[in-house]
Amino acid sequence: MVVHSKPPAMEQLSKPNHRAAFIPLIDLSKPDTKAQLVRACEDFGFFKVINHSVPADLIRDLESEALRFFSLPLSVKAQAGPPDPFGYGDKKIGHNGDVGWLEYLLLTANSSSDYHNFSAIFGHAAEKFRCLVNKYIAAVRKMACEILEMVAEGLRIQPRDAFSKLLMDEQSDSVFRVNHYPPIPDFLESDGRNLIGFGEHTDPQIISVLRSNNISGLQISLKDGRWISVPPDHNSFFINVGDSLQVMTNGRFKSVKHRVVASGSKSRLSMIYFGGPPLSEKIAPLASLMQGEEDSLYKEFTWFEYKKSAYKSKLADNRLGLFEKIVAS
Repeated sequence: MVVHSKPPAMEQLSKPNHRAAFIPLIDLSKPDTKAQLVRACEDFGFFKVINHSVPADLIRDLESEALRFFSLPLSVKAQAGPPDPFGYGDKKIGHNGDVGWLEYLLLTANSSSDYHNFSAIFGHAAEKFRCLVNKYIAAVRKMACEILEMVAEGLRIQPRDAFSKLLMDEQSDSVFRVNHYPPIPDFLESDGRNLIGFGEHTDPQIISVLRSNNISGLQISLKDGRWISVPPDHNSFFINVGDSLQVMTNGRFKSVKHRVVASGSKSRLSMIYFGGPPLSEKIAPLASLMQGEEDSLYKEFTWFEYKKSAYKSKLADNRLGLFEKIVAS
């Protein structure tokens, strides 16, 4: 991407603490990983999965089509935007002043979407793109549901689809996002600090399934406040616990705070499936997880109410703070 002028002001950050930290690794081909999954969700809210069932050729083909789109002139890509709520976006994230060194496509996970605003850009290839996205979403949704069902078993929740049924519901409010972080021009790299690609935040949904090409940039925050870089692995997936799952487990699982830094001469492409419940679904701790006289840490709310509140906030805000119960001292 050719940049002729300095972009809008963006937050910069110093390099994170690089002390070694263990990122949980879950092998989905092994029969008994339930305890590992629960521990990873409790301790990190984040883990890496290997030996998944998502076809490599599907990943490769969708990534290729996405890169082809992002290589088009801005004037052409802009025909698919601005996102309202779906479509193409450039640097601006949401409506509350957040910006980042990225461009992106935000798409509904509803397989019946016709992607009509892409026809002028892709031409006859628009249908191919739509089919690839639908196949990819179906594959990663299936993996997410398998993970959520193993988690439910690990927590001894009945039925085992207590979480996954919300993603499989026809009214599931799930979205798919493709982020492209272009190379940084020399004049912006001169001070030796990294530009924010996507500012620190948690994901409001139940679960997020992420993969990227082999370029680094993703960082997560640990319980002690340290930020660590996540080594890229284009053959694997990374899973984030979302705010809704934190509430449904009454805070036992932690929604992971994460961010992306953009640096270097190579572009980074990431694809994220955000598994959300139906808009009318009430989000509250599951009764089977409440021990004895334990009280809920959160007020009950619907996904629509939380989504509306979350998207009125800035990325770094504590979005769940508005829904936490005040504990009497």
